[in-house]
Amino acid sequence: MAPSSTTGSTLLQPLSNAVQLPIDQVNFVVCQLFALLAAIWFRTYLHSSKTSSFIRHVVATLLGLYLALFCFGWYALHFLVQSGISYCIMIIIGVENTHNPMMIITQKITSLAYEIHDGMFRKDEELTPSQRDLAVRRMPSLLEYLSYNCNFMGILAGPLCSYKDYITFIEGRSYQVTQSGASGREELHCERAEPSPNIAVIQKLLVCGLSLFFHLTICNTLPVEYNIDEHFQATASWPTKVIYLYVSLLAARPKYYFAWTLADAINNAAGFGFRGYDRNGEARWDLISNLRIQQIEMSTSFKMFLDNWNIQTALWLKRVCYERASLSPTIQTFILSAIWHGVYPGYYLTFLTGVVMTLAARAVRNNIRHYFTEPPQLKLLYDVITWIATQITISYTVVPFVLLSIKPSLMFYSSWYYCLHIVGILVLLLLPVKKAQREKNTQENVQLSRSKKFDEEENSLGQNSFSTTNNVCSRKMSFYLTGHFRLLEPRLEFLRGVSFNPTVLMLQ
Repeated sequence: MAPSSTTGSTLLQPLSNAVQLPIDQVNFVVCQLFALLAAIWFRTYLHSSKTSSFIRHVVATLLGLYLALFCFGWYALHFLVQSGISYCIMIIIGVENTHNPMMIITQKITSLAYEIHDGMFRKDEELTPSQRDLAVRRMPSLLEYLSYNCNFMGILAGPLCSYKDYITFIEGRSYQVTQSGASGREELHCERAEPSPNIAVIQKLLVCGLSLFFHLTICNTLPVEYNIDEHFQATASWPTKVIYLYVSLLAARPKYYFAWTLADAINNAAGFGFRGYDRNGEARWDLISNLRIQQIEMSTSFKMFLDNWNIQTALWLKRVCYERASLSPTIQTFILSAIWHGVYPGYYLTFLTGVVMTLAARAVRNNIRHYFTEPPQLKLLYDVITWIATQITISYTVVPFVLLSIKPSLMFYSSWYYCLHIVGILVLLLLPVKKAQREKNTQENVQLSRSKKFDEEENSLGQNSFSTTNNVCSRKMSFYLTGHFRLLEPRLEFLRGVSFNPTVLMLQ
């Protein structure tokens, strides 16, 4: 295998030749495995109980920059330049003016810009519950800023996390329950023994291994490009085309499962990602998880698929665009998502198609679903039909995202006679569309605050376990937590019906 072009290290070129993979992919995987080992060392020897936050910030930043240098060579300067310029902007022009210019930079910078703006220049009553929870009340230091953007756990593949969650982890406060005191500052009410992430890490590494195996053995045998092969289009029957479309896109997903799950495991191995306890008292390590594979593959609606795919990017899009847009938030969010991904025309075709499919799916669900909730046999039939429809629609929508270019993408859609586009438009014209209750949704939209949508009820019960299983917690704190989370539960189903996560087949 001829050496491939790379600006990063060529130290692993012999390994690249041996496994017949490009050197940049080999560098990425090896660096992520190194980061996994470094994360275990970081949690063991640089635990917050053993060393200062300053040292943890420094080590996390230097390791991250080294991995970037190994993978990208001098291109790694981009991370420093981008972060440095952004920080200078905040210092020079003031943080009150940073929430708009930062839209052209990366996820973490834009997220932090809005979080600072919400925390320092907006009144609490103007914020949604999730914005209030994530608001940053003071200007980060340069070290904290660089550590957040360039730490070794997430510099190569993310996932995105909030600045507040990251600082809480670095300072060793991930396992404490706090309540705002009379002064407005958070006061410690309860601290529980630190759970071990080992089981969660092992489980995620097993998923990584299976995903990598399927990617290396199946993906190349079922290329998405075969959907536009002239011979295939001319000879294959319609059932064959439909089945191959679904199977080829199914085979394209394991590489994302591998990259995102490995990134999640690295963060967990360092001790980052703890999100309370479930109703059985088991620790949950999915605070920054980027996907839920079972829910993705069993999705019975377009929304269910999007809610469980690239979760952190979907949350970012919602927080920086959808919640703040005053006009056509769905369309604006799709456009932002397309721009953020890059300049390939296939991205724009996918997201423009996604607008139609999302609105059509919402209209169908609002007008039809309630007829099929009873009896159970009828609901099962409805679920089977909607599963088939969802998987075909998702596959149809994301083909241009994989093909990238405009010509093969239009060739694919024309071979299908744009049938799902036509169906989607007809649905929107014929079925009444319920208008989103924007103001009510803004005030009650709490599922985005670390709850990751439909897990909110389970997490609220898990968080309440702090007060029932730890004798250190006061009865007053138990009452506070129980009352607080019960207030969030009644509108959960409503929120699930109107929330929106417009992220499709993407790798950060």
